Amino acid sequence: MTNYLANRNFNDLDPMNFFNDFGNFGQKFFGSDDMKTDIKENDKSYEVAAELPGFKKDGIHIDYRDNTLRINAVHNLDKEDKDEKGRVLRQERSSSNVTRSFYLPGVDEDNVKATYDGGILKLTLPKMTEDKQDSHHIAID
Repeated sequence: MTNYLANRNFNDLDPMNFFNDFGNFGQKFFGSDDMKTDIKENDKSYEVAAELPGFKKDGIHIDYRDNTLRINAVHNLDKEDKDEKGRVLRQERSSSNVTRSFYLPGVDEDNVKATYDGGILKLTLPKMTEDKQDSHHIAID
């Protein structure tokens, strides 16, 4: 009886190698799809930069509610290999979903700006001015 493992390269045993020819599915499957995020605060705003490589703009949802910024991104990947006659040899699918929430109080919700370019989501969340935070004019009917 032939020893199966003796004839294999130990790199073949690496679970990440199993998925190498299917894009980055292996990385996503094993949990390395964290959304790397930088947040900078200055006197006037919060600046957020989130890494979302491979995600499409229409798969990204952003909302701000109850002083919390929420970013959710969904990515679906379909891969189909065909032979020279057009017959399907292999068809695979993967899906990735990442979500992050950040407590950022006092944001002027009406003036938030977002851009997405080169896999980087950038948000500018201006802070409310002291006038808006401290006083609310109430009209008398």
